Amino acid sequence: ATHWPLWRKTHCDLPLFGTIVPMADGEEKLDEVERAVKAAAQRIPDTAPATIFDKILSKEIPSATVHEDDICYAFRDINPQAPVHILVIPKHRDGLTQLSNARDDHAGVLGHLMLTASRIGNRECPEGFRIVVNDGKDGAQSVYHLHLHVLGGRQMKWPPG
Repeated sequence: ATHWPLWRKTHCDLPLFGTIVPMADGEEKLDEVERAVKAAAQRIPDTAPATIFDKILSKEIPSATVHEDDICYAFRDINPQAPVHILVIPKHRDGLTQLSNARDDHAGVLGHLMLTASRIGNRECPEGFRIVVNDGKDGAQSVYHLHLHVLGGRQMKWPPG
């Protein structure tokens, strides 16, 4: 994990997972919404290039594993927005760059992701948790590989966003 900030700073066009992160040139800072707008403009649905999550899945980038099975992988967010912040992702993207791209044949994967997120939430946050899916530019999605955020460990605010 000690090499991650250097990797992020020197090898990414888009900062990831934070509200304010320096860009590669060390000058410009973008918040999550600005990053989402930039990511949305650069993405190509279904044939999108590998994401940071693909690099985590291939172990090119280390992560703190919370759960792994044949269908999904869950790991701790490197810039948590709550005391517990875990991401649950499908191992095979298969067009699931975002929830709005889901097809009927994705129902099993989507159900498995929700069930896994629920089990993780129950284990990590016995007093309650929130599951969030960001979708598209207006949903502040900055990584185009479907992912569920499991947030908890504190009282959540309402309304969100």
